[in-house]
Amino acid sequence: MRAAAGRIRAVFADAGCTGRLHARRCDLGAAGEGPPGGGAEIEVDGRARVVTASVYKLVLLVAFCRAVEAGRIDPVARLTVDPAECTPGPTGLAALRDPVTMSRRDLATSMMTVSDNAAADVLLGEIGLGAVEELVAELGLTGTRIVGGTADVHRGLLRDTDTHTTAEAFAALADNDEAHTVSAYDPAYTSATTPEEMTRLLRALWAGRVLSPAPTAFVRSVMAAQVWPHRIAAAFPHRGVTVAGKTGTIGVIRNEVAVVEFPGEHPVAVAVFTHAARADPTLPVVDAAIAEAARIAVTALRRPLDPAAAPEPDTCR
Repeated sequence: MRAAAGRIRAVFADAGCTGRLHARRCDLGAAGEGPPGGGAEIEVDGRARVVTASVYKLVLLVAFCRAVEAGRIDPVARLTVDPAECTPGPTGLAALRDPVTMSRRDLATSMMTVSDNAAADVLLGEIGLGAVEELVAELGLTGTRIVGGTADVHRGLLRDTDTHTTAEAFAALADNDEAHTVSAYDPAYTSATTPEEMTRLLRALWAGRVLSPAPTAFVRSVMAAQVWPHRIAAAFPHRGVTVAGKTGTIGVIRNEVAVVEFPGEHPVAVAVFTHAARADPTLPVVDAAIAEAARIAVTALRRPLDPAAAPEPDTCR
């Protein structure tokens, strides 16, 4: 594990970014149960606090499912959202032209599969920030704090960059000739977590210890349907391998948390959070570093479900 951690640090250094990672094998029994601490772990500064960016949507999704279980929210009730009045974003509702009517459950699906900012803020308004805070406290995620939605982040960016529109704010962030100190980059001022707490949450979700079976299956399915192939999923293009993840991106921040499942093996939860030295809107080298770091960690932790069985060949090299 120490050798793997050293290789991961080198990957981040070569990509020109600060990287923090935690991965743990989810040693689950036949009924999905297992020891609360999970299986073997590997980390690179995995207990440091980091900016969540859109990874917060995973916590919001779980809080939404909890509200559905408690009968406070009807998941199939329909809401009408006007794109002209919703949170800006490159995907989902904000990319449309006309008002859209859809169920809360479909809003949650859009929030996760294409990282729909507008859908996320609608759902946050439906369940309330208090419900998210209660979930975090109940799960003992003491290093995790969700302070608001994407609209709140955007308001902070306008203030910190002294701009008037979200487009202007992001253009300012992408200028490598200007050094902007913004609250969205500081875990002390924005929604934050630790890589270890995210893999702990994922492990508990996969074990069925957070939600009942139906919402657990829903969470796993929408995470597996995420459309972005350029980070953790890029490390595991093999047939039969499932990567259920959630990305997060804002300016120099690029993240992803995921559960990687090889057939006949224990799932492995992995969380990678990076802070790039450059501010370019696209940084394929950092995306590739996230993939490679995840590949190294998951490869080190892979084990067959049957402990008596011989390990499968390493197909991730």
